[in-house]
Amino acid sequence: MKRLIAFAIIATQVPWASDTAAQRDFSEVEIKTTHVSENVYMIEGKGGNIGVSAGADGVLLVDDQFAPLAEKIRAALKKLGEGKLKFVLNTHFHGDHVGGNPEFGREASIIAHANVRKRLAGSDSPMVKEGLPVITFDEALSVHFNGEEIRAIHFPNGHTDTDSVIFFTRSHVVHMGDHFFNGRFPFVDLKRGGDVAGYAKNVGEVLKELPPDAKIIPGHGPLGTLDDLKAFHAMLGETTEFVKKRLEEGMSLEQIHDEGLPDKWDGWGEGFISEERWISTIVQSFDK
Repeated sequence: MKRLIAFAIIATQVPWASDTAAQRDFSEVEIKTTHVSENVYMIEGKGGNIGVSAGADGVLLVDDQFAPLAEKIRAALKKLGEGKLKFVLNTHFHGDHVGGNPEFGREASIIAHANVRKRLAGSDSPMVKEGLPVITFDEALSVHFNGEEIRAIHFPNGHTDTDSVIFFTRSHVVHMGDHFFNGRFPFVDLKRGGDVAGYAKNVGEVLKELPPDAKIIPGHGPLGTLDDLKAFHAMLGETTEFVKKRLEEGMSLEQIHDEGLPDKWDGWGEGFISEERWISTIVQSFDK
């Protein structure tokens, strides 16, 4: 019999709808731009980190946070040059990554995995037409832009069933979307195709492809290095194995919560996924 687990989905991660975002106050949000490598930048604001390619061909965005932040994001982009926004790549369908689609989709082509469009168009409150991806793919797609191949590759059933990782091949930059929470426990959306084992597998597959000097834009957290991603991957494997062993010993979820994870992972639960919630996610993923 499956264990009964009280598991609250983080509301701010799932809804994309503009009315949900409109209820929040974004007036105090400050936009921070970091140069990553060559033509690639990272923009932080509220929600998922944005990747930017800005150069002679114009501007390409990877994710676009929330619609109310669109003007602040546009102002940040102008500081990178006067190039026209041409493309928006969505790493997945969660609202803190695609909430700006209806704004930016009026001026640029939105590209995403086919499941992103299916989920955005097929929900109870479907996204407006301007916010839907107009170019979709099943496995991989390349955009040749600003002197490099920007490659989007689908990694199935990890964070959700919609995720892609974006590789800036010349710049040695990768945008992981929510397959990387730098220094934090991740949110795995088990109700929408996510799976803890699949998540760890996907991160391991990305690690095999990265050069030592890679710079990594996480979905959440500061700009990362290869060592940061290795530490994150180690956390996924070790905490999952820890919980699995406790379950095999007959411990209940409550008993595992009471014991907690090893001290080496102290501090990883200071984001919006606490240690207790991460333990619950692992257990529920086993029970799917």
